[in-house]
Amino acid sequence: MNDLCADIGYKSVNHYGEELCGDHVDVVEQDENSTVIVLADGLGSGVKASILSTLTSKIISTMMAEGLPLEECVSTIAATLPVCSVRGVAYSTFTIIHLKNNDIAEIIQYDNPQVIVIRDDENYDYPKTEMNIGGKKIFKSIIKLRENDIFVAMSDGCPHAGIGMLYNFGWKREDIVSFFEGLAPVGYTAKTLSTILVDECFKLYGGKPGDDATACVVRIRKREPMNILFGPPSNRDDANRMMSLFFSKEGKHIICGGTTSSIASKYLGKPIKASLDFTQSDVPPIAEIEGVDLVTEGVITVNKVVEYANDYLGENKYYEHWSIKRDGASLISRLLFEEATDINFYVGRAINPAHQNPDLPINFSIKMNLVEELSACLKKMGKRIKVSYF
Repeated sequence: MNDLCADIGYKSVNHYGEELCGDHVDVVEQDENSTVIVLADGLGSGVKASILSTLTSKIISTMMAEGLPLEECVSTIAATLPVCSVRGVAYSTFTIIHLKNNDIAEIIQYDNPQVIVIRDDENYDYPKTEMNIGGKKIFKSIIKLRENDIFVAMSDGCPHAGIGMLYNFGWKREDIVSFFEGLAPVGYTAKTLSTILVDECFKLYGGKPGDDATACVVRIRKREPMNILFGPPSNRDDANRMMSLFFSKEGKHIICGGTTSSIASKYLGKPIKASLDFTQSDVPPIAEIEGVDLVTEGVITVNKVVEYANDYLGENKYYEHWSIKRDGASLISRLLFEEATDINFYVGRAINPAHQNPDLPINFSIKMNLVEELSACLKKMGKRIKVSYF
């Protein structure tokens, strides 16, 4: 088994004036190393398009994740979805990227813009085989994965951006390829790449998209473990065992909390160097301990990270804040969202006496809820999570 994994991110903007998006992306994990990604584009926009694209992506992703053959998936879609009586075409087009054992990508495309593959920071012209299933012309490709490969699937709202405005014939596929060739060497995450592409489309539409525009990006990368320690153990006698397990793990080490960092400082025999530099007014300053990659305050900082995590999974509008700032929450966000693939949480269940002040809005259950919510968000980002309580 190789040490590759897939970083998957997507973003959509709705047709101007529509509440619902006519495109839909579904990501279904078959197991830890195999994933089915479907981007479906419903004909037109609004409620009808949204229902049909959702139906298409759900049916295909579920059937393929269960191991059913492509022909059966497509014929089920053909039998389920109606054909437009006016235009004579199916109500939903789709792109499937099936990652198998983090070794190969099987790409299946029906009437969506061709998937862009960037390899070695350049466009990779991958082979395509034409198939006819149920009267539909479908292209199938099988690509051996390499580290740093980038796959870009999109709905036709992306290459149509700017038609009749900045461009006579829209933002052509070759223009989007050039755009990605410039972005590839930077090392952005899949979510950031999809956000940059869709935001650019939004600008080309003059802020009033004439179609739903969706981009789904898959970036192949090596696994990167990360370890985060949050709170002292409920039994003081467990402190050394907790520290021993935490520091023996491969990867970077993050410590959140004043008491927790004091225990770590004593265990390592290294002093805490506190900082009084408030880079952000609502996040306490960070500290330093030799042998630890990042030391921050506890509950307030982690709460901010949870806020950033929920936004990252949605509109990603706080990206410009945490991607460049040097406060504890921003630094943790960059490490967990962008660098890490496998995250080990070491969570102490001790009740902090300082949190028992009735004037403070912090208590033990809030702390545990933060860990659960952050873990859930990171799982949705495609991270492998393990939580150990002490």
